[in-house]
Amino acid sequence: MKIGIIGTGANGSCIAADLTIAGYDVSLIDQWSDHVKIMQDYGVEIQLPNKKIHSFVKAYNLCDICTFTEKFDVIFVAVKGYDTKWTATIIEPYLKDDGIMVGLQNCMTADLIKEVVGEKRNLGAVVELSSEIFEPGKVKRNTPPEGTWFGVGSLDKGNDNRIPEVLEILKHSGKVAKNDNILSAKWMKLIVNAMTMGPRSILGLRAIEAMEYSGMRNIALKIGEEALKVGQKLGYKPEPIFGLTSADIDGSNRLLELLLDKIIKDVGPHARDAVLQDHLKGRLSEVDLINGLIYEEGKRFGIDCAYNKRIVDMTKDIKNGNIKPSPSNVSDLVT
Repeated sequence: MKIGIIGTGANGSCIAADLTIAGYDVSLIDQWSDHVKIMQDYGVEIQLPNKKIHSFVKAYNLCDICTFTEKFDVIFVAVKGYDTKWTATIIEPYLKDDGIMVGLQNCMTADLIKEVVGEKRNLGAVVELSSEIFEPGKVKRNTPPEGTWFGVGSLDKGNDNRIPEVLEILKHSGKVAKNDNILSAKWMKLIVNAMTMGPRSILGLRAIEAMEYSGMRNIALKIGEEALKVGQKLGYKPEPIFGLTSADIDGSNRLLELLLDKIIKDVGPHARDAVLQDHLKGRLSEVDLINGLIYEEGKRFGIDCAYNKRIVDMTKDIKNGNIKPSPSNVSDLVT
């Protein structure tokens, strides 16, 4: 089986290293040339909470895919949400006619990939994996495999028979589960990201540090309440993610708090999430596709999503250099 992973930054590199070590034929494809060069020459180094692993890998620059002579059985897309469509389009010719493409990403990207490869060659996924990369070839992984979780499901029930083979692959990088309603599961993950990634990063703080600030937990829950209302209008239902069960979800009258506490516990107190990393690198973040999507969909249904809009606006101010990530932003954030 030939596996391609396009987008081998922090999470992509972690998964690729695990699958390579497990014996799979894995090709890593990325547009960060310095990172690719280090991986080609020395492999990739993953620093986990309790150990360090090193894996020699097959790494390629994005421009090298035109030289590929064999097609992939499975392609995992691990780029930023806003790069999904063009990335899926450029790699699609190298996916076998009966191959499967899976987005291992934040944001609601499953339908975008389906538009490119067709419903028979697509599965959706939800990922709980926290990692960081600031230096080429070196990744800090906050959630080791035993604390990592992948939920996989089909957008077309005719594809359910393809789920086991993808779970079999991903089990080498974390716990796995089948999700019967993958779009609802992805919206649940979007809610979690909306409550945590943007708000914490505006303060420039790590997970628990940010939530300890007065008012931060409350604003996170307000953001989640807005997202839940919008999701209900879109037809999404509460779906167990992160290893939670249907009984956990159905039996809770504090769903948002349950999700918030679970993600903070799983990623640990010192993790820097993807949006904070983007701020530190001067990159565009996915906040427009997370909190921004909630706000825009809320407008369609006449739902006030002012808290999500606040996250979008302040994140834009950071990107434009008007403010910097700082605890001093808390007063504007929680008012």
